[in-house]
Amino acid sequence: MAPCFLFLITLTYLTTPPSVAGKQFPPEAKALVAPITKDVFTSLYTVALNTDKKFVLDLAGPLLWFPCPPKHPTVLCNSTACGAAGAFHPPRCPRIVDINKQPCTCTAYPVNPVTATCSSDDLTFTSVTLSSTDGKNPTTAVIVPKVVSSCAPKGLLSSLPAAAVGVAGLARSGLALPSQLFSKLYLKKQFAICLPSSEAAPGAAFFGTEPFYFLAAPPVDVAARLTYTTLLRNPTNPAYYLEVKGLAVNREAVPFLARMLEFDSLGHGGVMISTAAPYTTLTSHIYRPFLKAFAAATKGIPRAPKVKPFGLCLNSTALGTTRVGYGVPQIDVMLAGGRNWTIFGANSLKQVDKDTACLAFVDGGPKAEQVMVIGGYQLENSFLLFDLARSRLGFLSTLLGIMTTCSNFNFTVKA
Repeated sequence: MAPCFLFLITLTYLTTPPSVAGKQFPPEAKALVAPITKDVFTSLYTVALNTDKKFVLDLAGPLLWFPCPPKHPTVLCNSTACGAAGAFHPPRCPRIVDINKQPCTCTAYPVNPVTATCSSDDLTFTSVTLSSTDGKNPTTAVIVPKVVSSCAPKGLLSSLPAAAVGVAGLARSGLALPSQLFSKLYLKKQFAICLPSSEAAPGAAFFGTEPFYFLAAPPVDVAARLTYTTLLRNPTNPAYYLEVKGLAVNREAVPFLARMLEFDSLGHGGVMISTAAPYTTLTSHIYRPFLKAFAAATKGIPRAPKVKPFGLCLNSTALGTTRVGYGVPQIDVMLAGGRNWTIFGANSLKQVDKDTACLAFVDGGPKAEQVMVIGGYQLENSFLLFDLARSRLGFLSTLLGIMTTCSNFNFTVKA
């Protein structure tokens, strides 16, 4: 008998809490789990909301949004939920005020995380069904009623994966999916993501308490292997920022002014983690010395013609391989407190054809909104735990070093 897989989330429009097979809500779930899939055409990641609906994972998104059916519940203007929806208004999205609308219903402003296009639509409610987990397998289905979300026009899905039906915002905001799950289910205020490196098998998202086991010999609880660093707050948006002190290539510091990595009181600059950026992006003032440093550290390796958008490509037939990817100099993101996020060959070089691998960092230009955005490729097969209660990030920069991957969570339903 083939193993059954419990995939996440069914969406149903409800205005009153359902009966969950006669069980009291909220159930005694300590953690939830969901599969994450990579879309190879867009280099974006989706979380399965059931077997045929996928939502784009957006670490910087403050809302869950999707196109609504014509008939859907709405939220009143003077509600707490409406206030939370307006906490991080998109700067390029004009506010819509209809003083003649009675009753006054709330307008939300969903944003496409790739194009930054915004729209205005109704704030609404939905229910979501996720799987609880013991940290080793999915266990039982958990229905969460009246999750506040936003409607959106279908056109806002442009440039997202073809299979995507909406966006799941995971940012540090009151209406992001993690915040609502924490408050409704009384979960520990932390969530984790582990992005897969291919479409062949899913990675995993966790909401709530550890452990987080991945198949290895023996199975390993990655929660016990994490290094922690501070998460910074940006006054203008709910994304996740790191306190970075510098970059190093082959253990040598890249020469640039460290204060360039800070953001100012207006929220400009800073180092952000993003699942919407396919590769790590650096402002030109940092990218140029970084590229020069990596080129110098790999001067003995034959070059290959550059492939856009990358600035340096190597002849991969001349590269040795290791457990953590191609044997090239390591890149260290130097964090506050003397800790490093180390990027090895599997996350620093992108195979673009049979004989060519390129440095998977891109030039964001001299006026990039953030000086550094750590993109999805550098996050693949890394485990990231966002501890919102303590405003810190726990990370294991690569699971490859402990002989496992993000695709090794066992999604077989525990009997």
